[in-house]
Amino acid sequence: MWKKHFPHCPPLCPTENSTVTTHDILLLERIHESAEVALVREGLRVKRVDKGLSEDDLIQQLADVRMLGIRSKTHVTSAVLNAAPHLEAIGCFCIGTNQVDLDAAADKGIAVFNSPFSNTRSVAEMTLAEIIALHRQLFDRSRHLHEGRWDKSATAAHEVRGRTLGIVGYGHIGSQISVLAEALGMRVIYHDILPVMPMGNARACSSLHELIEQADVVSLHVPETEATRQLIGARELSIMKSTALLINNARGSVVDLQALRDALSNQSIAGAALDVYPAEPSSNSDGFDCPLAGLPNVILTPHIGGSTEEAQEQIAREVAMKLSHYAMTGTTTSSVNVPEVELPLRPEEQVRILHFHRNVPGVLSKMHAIIAEHEINITAEYLRTTGSLSYVILDCGRLKGTDALQRLESLEETIRMRVLKTT
Repeated sequence: MWKKHFPHCPPLCPTENSTVTTHDILLLERIHESAEVALVREGLRVKRVDKGLSEDDLIQQLADVRMLGIRSKTHVTSAVLNAAPHLEAIGCFCIGTNQVDLDAAADKGIAVFNSPFSNTRSVAEMTLAEIIALHRQLFDRSRHLHEGRWDKSATAAHEVRGRTLGIVGYGHIGSQISVLAEALGMRVIYHDILPVMPMGNARACSSLHELIEQADVVSLHVPETEATRQLIGARELSIMKSTALLINNARGSVVDLQALRDALSNQSIAGAALDVYPAEPSSNSDGFDCPLAGLPNVILTPHIGGSTEEAQEQIAREVAMKLSHYAMTGTTTSSVNVPEVELPLRPEEQVRILHFHRNVPGVLSKMHAIIAEHEINITAEYLRTTGSLSYVILDCGRLKGTDALQRLESLEETIRMRVLKTT
């Protein structure tokens, strides 16, 4: 059974008998500086490494770290989590969380946070720009001029007005693209596995097949799951119009790149734009190879859909706020892998016990019995359960001179316990 007190650096969350000096948070991958500003303002000590890390390097860096901030290049595997005894929370400064083993983190009571909506506008605007650029073959025309070739012609150049945009995944990004596309005069259809209310005049399709057959542009905005892995392959590409375009600003695993290359080379479809890939370099100094490189009317961008100054600043502030709230109060609201509990600020004279445990009968009664035995007053109690994991928070009177904390920690069902108290 994995159980451990997690010492916290003053002034926020010290625990009794703390003997290990830890950094509060490690920020990787050039996370926007506003995150560090926000975290330091809340009293947290920040350590930065401005690149993605391999598994071995990450394990080494996490030896004395309580919280971790990453973007999309760093992968937090179960092996990393097993080797990070002080890690309490992970902040994904991006939309997705597929770079983290969420189940393994939950099993250790490590809360994972992200920013699912902050770069919505940035991705939507880039998608619209790509739709226009592909219809006008702007990248090819620009490249020709850079090469000294004057190629003034209307051949294969089209307006987007009146064209049909098919959006696969009608969430926050997909629905915003829908509104912007209609403003340009496009007809919008969409497909989602969940029933979603359409925006404007958009119309839902009953199947992906129906959407692909009708669309002049197919734009993908789905998460990475087993169901979406290679969602677009040879079969789907063969159904598309020969004049159609494919845009993938979602996840690299969603499209079969070799099948897409074949479709483009055979002129089965007219163009594509990709911002994400099955394998991506871990740093700007690494090389990049893609089967679509060099093909006409293909836009390749280096995973920059959400990479605007505005989006990165908003993401940094949002995730930093979630991490600092978790550090100071234990709040897990909007966590993607542990029970969500919204907690008020702890009264200064009170001790707050944050207890993750296996969701089996009798644990809460055991905790109450330990507290009652020492005649400790519980002033507030919060509980939320999700699947096999329970999160209990107790606000109590002074525990000094008792062994209550040690006994709570030593319960067989305990996964992780943290204590917030006055220094």
